[in-house]
Amino acid sequence: MTQTATSDLDLRLEEYRVELTGYCYRMLGSSFEAEDAVQDTMVRAWRSFDRFEGRSSLRSWLYRIATNVCLDMLNAGNRRARPMDLTAPQTAATAVLKERSEPTWLEPVPDGRVLPGGTADPAEAAVARESVRLAFVAALQHLPPKQRAVLILREVLAWRAAECAELLETSVASVNSALQRARATLAATGVKDSDAADPMDEDQQKLLERYVRAFEGYDMKELTALLHEDAVLSMPPYDLWLQGHAEIQAWMLGVGSGCRDSRLVATVANGTPAFGQYRPSGSGSGHEAWALQVIEISGGRITGLNSFLDTARWFPLFGLPTRLEADTAAAEQSGQLQ
Repeated sequence: MTQTATSDLDLRLEEYRVELTGYCYRMLGSSFEAEDAVQDTMVRAWRSFDRFEGRSSLRSWLYRIATNVCLDMLNAGNRRARPMDLTAPQTAATAVLKERSEPTWLEPVPDGRVLPGGTADPAEAAVARESVRLAFVAALQHLPPKQRAVLILREVLAWRAAECAELLETSVASVNSALQRARATLAATGVKDSDAADPMDEDQQKLLERYVRAFEGYDMKELTALLHEDAVLSMPPYDLWLQGHAEIQAWMLGVGSGCRDSRLVATVANGTPAFGQYRPSGSGSGHEAWALQVIEISGGRITGLNSFLDTARWFPLFGLPTRLEADTAAAEQSGQLQ
């Protein structure tokens, strides 16, 4: 292969990186494993391109490779989960912080890594955002790997049953049966809706502004007023989770009181609003990274506060600084930092 042909192939493959990463993320529940799977897919495609006979589109061929890569990775038996999938809720008074190591937790992901930009059809864009929500991806992890692939290909990516059958080297009847079983399993998990991040939604923006003021001011009365009565607080890598106004408030005023005087920097994760949280530095100057908060909203109330505490892992991925200097924190507090 000439250098020009190699460069052309590299460019053609790169066109599909984001959508393949989105597919692998839904399959694996891990942003980092998804990127590894896509890189493996690209390497396999590049090495075997001379055997690609064009009987299917390049996109279909890449999805076949990516599916096989994901199925191989899932054969290890690790299922990504949220704390709510593994334990019962605790109370703030008796809570025990038990840490679970990798690979346990469903991971957050920046929208830009998994959602192709410039989607012309608003309905398609909405489906794509909905399908990377934490709750939905967590529900997918309850499905056997091939059912998971079928549901994503058919329901999220709108592939025809015949296309799925060809990719998975099975029959259309088997694909339809797998889809029916996958739908039933998802319905049984009781996955709940949450609103996508929408800067154009005035009500959502007002809610988030109130949340920032309440959290940074550590106004628990105001914060509680923003929460759904069944709101959930979770903090991976700890398997602890709390549910309801009283428990969340008790935690925030007790063990969680170290979050007092925190600063929040807005971002977006999994199609929903998110914040980088910075707690006051032990040095007395500035603020240090503490958690990536992924916020779930439904019906004008916050239903989920998901605080991912491994900031060394998450902040670089989301382009967040690991520290806010004193002047930066002051600017954020006064609304000058966008």
